[in-house]
Amino acid sequence: MRKLRKNKFAAAAALGAMLAGQTAPLYAQGTGDRSNQTTTPIKHVMLIIGENRTFDNVFGTFKPANSSQTVYNLLSEGIVNSDGTPGPNFAKAEQYQAVDNETYTINPVKTEPYEYLPPPNTDGAPTNAPFSSVSDAESVEPALPADEYNLLTIGGTGLPHHVVDTRVANYDALANGPFDLTDTAGSISYDDYTGSPVHRFFQMWQQTDCNTANATPSNPSGCLNDLFPWVEVTVGAGGNGGTTPPANDESTGEGSLAMGFYNSAAGDVGYFTHLANEYTLSDNDHQAIMGGTGANHIAIGYGAEIYFADRNGNPAVPSGNQIENPNPVSGTNNWYTQDGYSGGSYVNCADQSQPGVAPIMNYLDSLNYKPFRSGDCAANAYYLVNNYNPGFNGLGVPDYNPAPNDFTVPPSTQNNIGVELTQNHISWRYYGEGWGNGKEDGEQTSTGGGYCNICNPFQYSTQIMTNPGLRRLHLAGIHQLYKDINNGTLPAVTIVKPDGFLDGHPASSKFELFEQFCHKIIDMVQANPRLWKSTAIVITVDEGGGYYDSGYIQPIDFFGDGTRIPLLVVSPYSEGGRVVHTYYDHVSFDKFVEANWGLGPISDRSRDNLPNPIASPANPYVPTNGPAIGDLMDMFNFNK
Repeated sequence: MRKLRKNKFAAAAALGAMLAGQTAPLYAQGTGDRSNQTTTPIKHVMLIIGENRTFDNVFGTFKPANSSQTVYNLLSEGIVNSDGTPGPNFAKAEQYQAVDNETYTINPVKTEPYEYLPPPNTDGAPTNAPFSSVSDAESVEPALPADEYNLLTIGGTGLPHHVVDTRVANYDALANGPFDLTDTAGSISYDDYTGSPVHRFFQMWQQTDCNTANATPSNPSGCLNDLFPWVEVTVGAGGNGGTTPPANDESTGEGSLAMGFYNSAAGDVGYFTHLANEYTLSDNDHQAIMGGTGANHIAIGYGAEIYFADRNGNPAVPSGNQIENPNPVSGTNNWYTQDGYSGGSYVNCADQSQPGVAPIMNYLDSLNYKPFRSGDCAANAYYLVNNYNPGFNGLGVPDYNPAPNDFTVPPSTQNNIGVELTQNHISWRYYGEGWGNGKEDGEQTSTGGGYCNICNPFQYSTQIMTNPGLRRLHLAGIHQLYKDINNGTLPAVTIVKPDGFLDGHPASSKFELFEQFCHKIIDMVQANPRLWKSTAIVITVDEGGGYYDSGYIQPIDFFGDGTRIPLLVVSPYSEGGRVVHTYYDHVSFDKFVEANWGLGPISDRSRDNLPNPIASPANPYVPTNGPAIGDLMDMFNFNK
C-alpha cells in the first residue's frame, strides 16, 4: 500500500510538471472542444457559492407554495411556529451544557439543559454600515442590482464589538432552542448585520454530538445537534494557541448566536423564497467538511481535502504550531490546546495517537455501514481542516516552504476538477469577484470586502497556477463574468464567488446581499434567451457557519459530512417549485459535471467515487447504501 501511494504521489507530481511546462490552453473553442457534448440539455452549469448558513437558518419556516411538496425544517417538525415562536415540538432542539476537561471528545458528558440560552453577542458585526452613501458603495462594489445599493449603507448594530446583542428580542431570557432573529419584539430586521458563530473543524464535530448509541432508524448516525451554544461559549473560535480560557458565557464573543434563524414565513429571505417556489430546492444538501470556508471550497475543487506537501507534491510535516490539538488545557472545560487560523489547522488523521483523531475514527467505526476509507487519510499526510492561504498568489508565485508563522498551505499537485476539465477539452472558468487580473485587490476597502483567496480551489493547484496560459484562461473577475453572459460566451462549467461585502457571511456581510448578488446574475442570464435555455444556475453556500440545523447528517469519512446547507437550482429544467430530498453534499456538483460531460472521478480518493443514494420510501433523507451522495440530476426534469 505504501508503494502504491508513493507511485500515485509521484504520478501527480509528474502531471503537475507536465502541465506547468505548457504555455497555452489545452483546448481551444472549435478545436477539439467537447463543451457541447453533454448527456442532458444543460450546456452551461454555474455554481454560485455564498457563505455560512444552514438550511434551517435560511429556510427554517419555509412552506412550499406547491402543495404537493414537503420540506423538512423547523416549521414542519413543529420545533417553531410560522410566526417564529416555539412550537409544540420545541424540545426536539433543546441544547445542553457539558463537561470535557481531559481529552477531546465529539460526544462529551452532558450535564443539564440550559434553562435559558446564553445571550447572543455582537461578535465582530459592524457598529456602522460599511458605506456612508449609495454613491460610495457604487464606486467600490459592482455586483448589485442598481436599486439595491442602499443595503450597503444600512444595518450597523449601533453597538460595540463583543457585547451582548440587546437588539435580539428577550436576549436575556431566550427559551432553550432556536430563536427568531427578526422577532418584531426586538430591533433586528433582515436588513441588519449580526454576529458570526464558530464554525471550525473540531468545534463542529463537537456541536453535532454524534454517538451511535443514540442512533434510531430515522437518524442512524446518532448525531443529536444539541451542543451548539455550549461549544460557542466554552471554546468559540479558539485561542490560536493562547492560554486564557473564557471567564463567562460572553467571553468568546458569541453567546448563543448559533441558534438564531431568519423567518422566511414572515418575509425574510424573500428572493430565495421566490426562487424556491419557482424552481427547485434541496432540503438535504450538506457541507462536505466539518469546519470552515477554505476546507469546503477545496472539497468542491478536489472532491477531497489536500495535505501539507513538499516541493514534489509528497506529504510532509508542517511546523508544530500549525498542528491541531483540541485536547483541553489543564484546568479548563473544553478550551483547546492548539486551534485556530494563526495556530493549528493540520491533522494527521491516519495516526490515531494524534490529538482529536481517535474519537472521530472510533465513532466512524461504530456506524452500521463502512465509512469511505478511500477518501479518508493517507499515511503521514497532514490535512488542512481550517483556513490557510493558498500556496500561490494570483500571479502564480508559489510558497513551497512556509515559515512556522506563515499560515500558508504549500502548492498541491493533487488532481482537481479544473485539471480534469482541461484534459478533457471542456471549457471552464472560476470567477472570483475582486480578482483584479491576478492582483487579488479589487472591491476592497479598509473596512472589508475584497477577493477571497482561500475560496479559490485552483489557487492551491500547481498544475494550474504555474501555467500562465491556464491562469489567464480560467481565472477571472466579476466583470469578465458579466461580459461572458452578455456575449453568450459563458464556459461550460463555471464557479462564481462574491467578494466579502456580498458573500452573505455573518458579521462581515448580510444574507440579503448574497441574494441580490445572485439576483443580478440570474436576471442577466435570463435576459439572454439562447444562454438561458441551456443553463443551470446552482446556488449554495460553503458551510453552515456554525448555525444550528435539525436535519440528518451522514458521516462519510474523517472530514464530514457536516450540517445541511441551502441549495437551489435555477434553470428552465428545474421549474415547478419542487423540494428534492436526495442526499447531496458539495461533491455532488462534481458528480453532476462528470455525469453531464461523461467524465470519470477526480481521483481514487475523491468522493465522486461514491454511489448515488438509494432511499427507503419511509425515509427519503437517509441513504440505505451509505455512504452515498447524489449527482444533482434529481433536481431537474429533462422530460418537460
